[in-house]
Amino acid sequence: MTGRVQGKVALITGAARGQGRSHAVRLAEEGADVILVDVCAPIPGVGYAPATPEDLAETVRLVEKTGRRALRFQLDIRDLDALRDAVERGAGEFGRLDVVVANAGICIPAQWQDVTPQVFRDTVDVNLVGTWNTVMAAAPHLVRGGGGSIILTSSVAGLKGLPFLVPYVASKHGVTGLARAFAHELAKDGIRVNSVHPTGVDTPMGTGDGSGGIEQGIAANPRVGAMFTNSLPIDVTEAIDISNAVLFLASDESRHVTALALTVDAGNSQY
Repeated sequence: MTGRVQGKVALITGAARGQGRSHAVRLAEEGADVILVDVCAPIPGVGYAPATPEDLAETVRLVEKTGRRALRFQLDIRDLDALRDAVERGAGEFGRLDVVVANAGICIPAQWQDVTPQVFRDTVDVNLVGTWNTVMAAAPHLVRGGGGSIILTSSVAGLKGLPFLVPYVASKHGVTGLARAFAHELAKDGIRVNSVHPTGVDTPMGTGDGSGGIEQGIAANPRVGAMFTNSLPIDVTEAIDISNAVLFLASDESRHVTALALTVDAGNSQY
């Protein structure tokens, strides 16, 4: 029995842990080889512990445990030249590139008056510019290969104005726009571009220190706290829930799906 992405090669950013690791393993389980990218270093202002090189090595181990191949690159997606070099090397090693999962991102919750210019710039640079960099580095390989699937990780915050997340909301709305615009320009080359919109996910970013600023904001302004409520009776989703959506968009099952904002949000965006 062949896998749902058998023989494909996927690039995944933010792959050291959390959603990125889950996406890598899920795609590998269904037959893909993977090119893994992560900065594995702290970014000022981020309240949760950064991923480490050991985390990225563990993702490689988990992928190889499925029988598929993995290449890892430690780099900052804000560095377009480094990203282009890594994609060139990875696609050269594996002979092709079919799927791009632009997953890397940061979140620094704070009330609007506490957001510094540096936090705003860093959030937009990583989440939006870094995602644009990822598409720019990878899309030429998909064009040369005759098509493929690009999946951009946005958020519920890319569809509605969640409070205490001004830089994150701005960046993720931008990611949603990137997916829609790229989808139409790249359609002639057989490339589909979609965005995925999770609610809270049980990862270092989505829980614990990663959400402390939201709790402080709700305490100061409880009226808008209900905007974080999911319609389904769950507080957070699991990374695998998002990975299954990514797998669908990466596979030929979604061959006519493009410019879609796919919510995996327990109804939050519509609540």
